[in-house]
Amino acid sequence: MYNLSYFKEQDPAEVIAFAKAHPFVFLSGCDAENKPVATQVPVFIDEKEGKLFLSGHIMKKTDHHLAFEQNPNVLAVFTGAHTYVSASWYEDKRQGSTWNYTSVHAKGLIRFLDHQALLDVLQRTTDHFENNPYSGANFKDLSEEYVEKMAKAIVAFEIEVTAVDHVFKLSQNRDEKSYDNITGKLKEQGGDAEVIGKMMQARKGKVF
Repeated sequence: MYNLSYFKEQDPAEVIAFAKAHPFVFLSGCDAENKPVATQVPVFIDEKEGKLFLSGHIMKKTDHHLAFEQNPNVLAVFTGAHTYVSASWYEDKRQGSTWNYTSVHAKGLIRFLDHQALLDVLQRTTDHFENNPYSGANFKDLSEEYVEKMAKAIVAFEIEVTAVDHVFKLSQNRDEKSYDNITGKLKEQGGDAEVIGKMMQARKGKVF
């Protein structure tokens, strides 16, 4: 974690809102022999009794499933847009170029859930991401036979979050003129660069 105070958001609610807007996490951990494993999976974030929980599902008997059964300590990384920032955009160009990015890290303990919880997770996932009750591809549209067959290969999980940290590295360490120039250059490029540029523009009042 690039843990510098000026790359931090002071409002915890905004950090969680960012994570919810980027639900496809990089989920990593280690097995009993400390060999690293990782996968990418969509998750939901819920608050229960003052604690944060992540939920989702993964395929059974994969390296990460087996590792998480052995060692429940996991890290979920929520990532947003990222882009190269050229030092040619600084007032003082004789410095290193860099990379701007946004990321939230959630550490926690994973546990695996029962069959009914899996069905609930599958319904919630399709309903949320399909976002169209008439698409024909929602959980309710699947046959029980198909669901039960597919459910044998996957398992639902819940992660009790024990720590949340983040980096919103958006040129907060630059002077105002350089900041404005970086913002303008990024917005001209489109794609992730434009997203970062617009984010910098919206957050300028927090920096200067």
